[in-house]
Amino acid sequence: MTTPAVRPLVPRPVRWAAHAAPLTLLPSGLWRCAIAFGVPSGFDVSHPLHRSNFPGWTSLYLIGLSLVAEGLGLLTLGLVQPWGERVPRRVPVLGGRRIPVPAAVVPASLGAAAVTVITVVSSFGWGEEMSDPGAPKGVAAWVMTVSYLPLLAWGPLLGWVTVAYGHRRRRAG
Repeated sequence: MTTPAVRPLVPRPVRWAAHAAPLTLLPSGLWRCAIAFGVPSGFDVSHPLHRSNFPGWTSLYLIGLSLVAEGLGLLTLGLVQPWGERVPRRVPVLGGRRIPVPAAVVPASLGAAAVTVITVVSSFGWGEEMSDPGAPKGVAAWVMTVSYLPLLAWGPLLGWVTVAYGHRRRRAG
């Protein structure tokens, strides 16, 4: 009789961080989807994001961007779930194989660094973007800002979960 392999427990704060990471993308994704469906967002009629341009082909882009971003955010969960350590058996050819630690840690680390740099650099230009005459003003500007603000946490959360995954897997295996 063989005993099942015991996976190291994921600390609760790391698990919470992994679940929080995709949630940081949700507000901006919902904001983009609202624009895609023609909800007024406060942009001037001369701006490409004015509601008169939606719905249309750009709607597909905004919805697609939101779905891809959320999908990438959800991959963070793989760093705390069994499917992030072993390919599920239902997957043809690779099913049941162990996922090498670098195969998860390298892309997640690069992603965390890239997202952190992009969001931090973008935040420095936010005031200038919002001062553009075609940009939203008043409540619409606040809604847009509050929708994008959580993105600043995505990179650090992903980085923390990635370090925990790498450390946990190195110790265990």
